[in-house]
Amino acid sequence: MPHESTRRIALLTGGTGGLARATAERFAGEGMAVVVADLDAHRARQAAEALPGGGHRGIGMDVSGEASVRDAFEHVESELGPVAVLGCFAGLLSTRATPGRALLTELTLDEWEGVHAVNARGTFLCIREMARRRAAVPVPHGRIITIASLAGQQGGLGAGAAYSASKGGVLALTKVCARELAGQGITVNAIAPGPIDTQMLRSTVPAEKAGETYVHLQNVPLGRVGQPVEIAAAAAWLASAEAGFVTGATIDVNGGLYMR
Repeated sequence: MPHESTRRIALLTGGTGGLARATAERFAGEGMAVVVADLDAHRARQAAEALPGGGHRGIGMDVSGEASVRDAFEHVESELGPVAVLGCFAGLLSTRATPGRALLTELTLDEWEGVHAVNARGTFLCIREMARRRAAVPVPHGRIITIASLAGQQGGLGAGAAYSASKGGVLALTKVCARELAGQGITVNAIAPGPIDTQMLRSTVPAEKAGETYVHLQNVPLGRVGQPVEIAAAAAWLASAEAGFVTGATIDVNGGLYMR
């Protein structure tokens, strides 16, 4: 285990979701001090306590709120030190009680704004806060990892306009930030998951196909859905020192469903 003063600190938003939890476990296993940030502070603390090793934290954070993001970073950095790795995992498929694909003509403005507030605005606010703080206090191997989606690349098979457009925005934001932060030695890259076995994916299955994990499985060349640990593996590489010459990239983890 690295000495506390040399441990890299990783902050993961949406930290109790399936992808973030798998990544937190991977980061903790590699010796990082992991901060699990989530809207539900109690669940965040429980998730942090379950991680291997010690020195992890669970905190409440609303990524859509400017003050909440600022206060969360201040709390973490005053207690642990500067964040070296930011993972923007917080995301919403829908704000409706029964998420699924809503047709464009059925999409309300509240739904559009609610999804964008978390997926797009939340990613922007977290990256901006990280950038401001690292300009004042640099760290070696600064890393920002955003979570986009196959839906943002293809237009969404199981997701509608709000989610797909918000994730397309994340892809563009990732490239802009990669250019702007390169001079600080901070890399900014996106992971674009395809169908990964999470509650979010299962929520896209209509009631008449209950029991299935993904209704477009026949279109996946590898013939299966992915696992959260496979996203964690991609994140671990992007966070590593060895990935220091990769920035502005999108890592596709989709079983071959989208090739480019």
